[in-house]
Amino acid sequence: MANPTQQDTQFFNRFSVVIGTLVTIAILLIALARWIASGTQLAQLKDEPMQRQEVDERIQPYARVAVSGQDNSSLKIAESTAAAPAAAAVPKNGEELFASTCSACHGAGIGGAPKFGDKTAWAPRIAQGKAMLYKHALEGFTGKSGMMPQKGGRTDLPDDLVKQAVDHMVAGSQ
Repeated sequence: MANPTQQDTQFFNRFSVVIGTLVTIAILLIALARWIASGTQLAQLKDEPMQRQEVDERIQPYARVAVSGQDNSSLKIAESTAAAPAAAAVPKNGEELFASTCSACHGAGIGGAPKFGDKTAWAPRIAQGKAMLYKHALEGFTGKSGMMPQKGGRTDLPDDLVKQAVDHMVAGSQ
């Protein structure tokens, strides 16, 4: 009968050889598969120009910058199928502007905006004078109770129209 220590050593040696052989076979199979696949993928794209074009389109950058005065004719820019959103119509007077834009915040008091007709909330603002109200409406303002975006977020509006909307809100809150 063999010594138990010798049996353990023999088992460990045989087990190591078996594991080493299996790992070597696995590495060789992976290398063989990669070698076979490397030639077929590139050849397939070279043989099918439509597929190559589709792949090129999918990996294009999401957006491009066009610089005025430079020739961008070589860039292929995909046309959008969705229509661009139409620009919002410019209201005719301050009341229409209040109804279409200002009332979003000043109608419900969102973001610390004083509600239309709330004399208590408007009194300290009116006391500062119309020049300050116009300035905050045109340039934007951040205060303790909230913030007012520049022109209520409609930077496309003329200053006079914004002033008319301020006048309408002040008149309705005095």
